[in-house]
Amino acid sequence: MINRRKFIRQGIIGTVALGIKNETYGHPLSFSARSSRPIVISTWDFGIAANQAAWQILKEGGRALDAVEAGVKVPEADLKNVTVGKGGYPDRDGHVTLDACIMDENGNCGAVLAMEHITHAISVARLVMEKTPHVMLAGDGALQFALENGFKKENLLTKESEKAWKEWLKKAEYKPIMNIENQHFSPNKLPGNQYNHDTIGMLALDNRGNLSGACTTSGMAFKMHGRVGDSPIIGAGLYVDNEIGAATSTGVGEEVVRTVGSFLVVELMRQGYSPEDACKEAVQRIVKKKPAKAKEIQVGFLAMNKQGEYGAYALQQGFSFAVCNEEQQDLLIKGKSIY
Repeated sequence: MINRRKFIRQGIIGTVALGIKNETYGHPLSFSARSSRPIVISTWDFGIAANQAAWQILKEGGRALDAVEAGVKVPEADLKNVTVGKGGYPDRDGHVTLDACIMDENGNCGAVLAMEHITHAISVARLVMEKTPHVMLAGDGALQFALENGFKKENLLTKESEKAWKEWLKKAEYKPIMNIENQHFSPNKLPGNQYNHDTIGMLALDNRGNLSGACTTSGMAFKMHGRVGDSPIIGAGLYVDNEIGAATSTGVGEEVVRTVGSFLVVELMRQGYSPEDACKEAVQRIVKKKPAKAKEIQVGFLAMNKQGEYGAYALQQGFSFAVCNEEQQDLLIKGKSIY
């Protein structure tokens, strides 16, 4: 009779030696996107500048939490970015409302939802995490909290965004069908499709081996007033488990919420999936639930595990993510996709 402990030990050694198959879950392990720490990754091409800001903290041995906050503040303040922070396109009533969340290595998290008049929503979210017994503050309550903590009230609606909103109003159709009203505004750049970079999600691993993440957005252009997507929802737009890894998402938030997407990605990595394959499986869940709709929208996931391995997957072509480490600070990678 084979000694049970010896049998288990031999099985583990065999799996590691092959490096190609996790027999327990029947899932391939991929180590092609390995990177030494520290490292920061984020969604979309504007993630390059965001990563570089985060890197200034990481390279000095700083905390991942500080890095992701500093990083996403860059697109939040970029007036040319019409989908994050100040300068973001408004809802159908002309209000620029921001959503953001942040999560550290200890499982602490904070979020603001549908907040107006404050550029750096991510910093308010961090204060919710650190100064309140709550996880989320919304609307006027979030604004009140921000003002009480020294943030300045601003007009977030730029002239360019206001012009785009007024153009949309000419033929606006108020129907509860995703993006139907925008078909008259810009048929090739509908919010949520492969051309719409609607969120920045950022994940960082610091020198201490700790993970943190941040996600911030102004949401879908011309959404219903009060609409909130996945970006500020812990487990949907962002999730961090310091034992396993972290994940974030971008695209049509409603579909990410329905699958609790970022939490799903992290749990798949717990089971032995590589970051890329975990993201792919999460995207495939959306396809299985709504195959017709999945062909018309964009959703992408980005993940990194505790070892600094990273990967991404999306529904449609056009999704990209930025990577920054000691070797290179401006790497942009084309994400794989189902369609």
